[in-house]
Amino acid sequence: MDIGTWLRSLQLSQYEQAFRDNDIGADILPELTAEDLIGLGVTSIGHRRKLLSAIEALRGDGLARGTAVEPQPAALLSAEPARAGAERRQLTLVFVDLVGSTALSARLDPEDMSKLLRAYQNAVTGGFARFEGHVAKLMGDGVLAYFGWPMAHEDEAERAVRASLAAVEAVGRLATPTGEPLAARVGIATGVVVVGDLIGEGAAQEEAVVGETPNLAARLQAFAAPGQVVISAGTHRLAEGLFAFHDLGAVALKGFAEPVPAYVALSATSIESRFEARHESGLMPPVVRGETAPRRAAPQSKFRGGLFVGPRA
Repeated sequence: MDIGTWLRSLQLSQYEQAFRDNDIGADILPELTAEDLIGLGVTSIGHRRKLLSAIEALRGDGLARGTAVEPQPAALLSAEPARAGAERRQLTLVFVDLVGSTALSARLDPEDMSKLLRAYQNAVTGGFARFEGHVAKLMGDGVLAYFGWPMAHEDEAERAVRASLAAVEAVGRLATPTGEPLAARVGIATGVVVVGDLIGEGAAQEEAVVGETPNLAARLQAFAAPGQVVISAGTHRLAEGLFAFHDLGAVALKGFAEPVPAYVALSATSIESRFEARHESGLMPPVVRGETAPRRAAPQSKFRGGLFVGPRA
């Protein structure tokens, strides 16, 4: 099977040169993953899904290798336990975007762009892994992460903000082959969603998250300036006191009828726990126990004309 002919049958011939430059032949094709396609420069989600579905079909009928694919026991197909299905949870969602990636793609050689995207993704996902966030999607220049699913902690909002600040800092240390510095922007929102329902088939399967929260996080990310981490009011309420914030007020976001409160996370404070943060601002000033006014001398009785004159008992 010729790779070029296969790609043209999918109306995706624009990727033929990238496949050939990376020595992708009929023997390698069935092993490609979503991450491999990103590395090949397939940044369009629609194109990736189309390719993954076609690759899954090749695995199923053995056309790429000319041999039938033996069925495998279900237990060997995945090391992860089967999911029980969708569930309702409060999540903190993080969207990260590489600033100016479209312009970079036009200027850089595809191989250099591929290396740059990998370095960017590693910088972002490294911070998320450190704070135990779940990277749900890698979309070339975009990364989506969940904090609160499948593993949950009581301080998910704090973890998300810390991971995002670390990601922005890490990306800021990267540069293009010509020395241009890179920058990321981040949007974070917290709210109740339905998560865990699988969509797609085969290698293209992914966990869907449904609700207003992912839309809000995505819009906040689009609103953010390069190098900024912009968070929703819900995230701010949970992380208040743990970070220094700049209040943006109510901002107009596409798809939202009313302006939405937003904040820029600037840096972590010296406060180390949510308990300490909540009580730091709510404590009354200390009361000094002791005398606040001079004592008045006790009234003195006087002896006049053989009678005591003074206060009565």
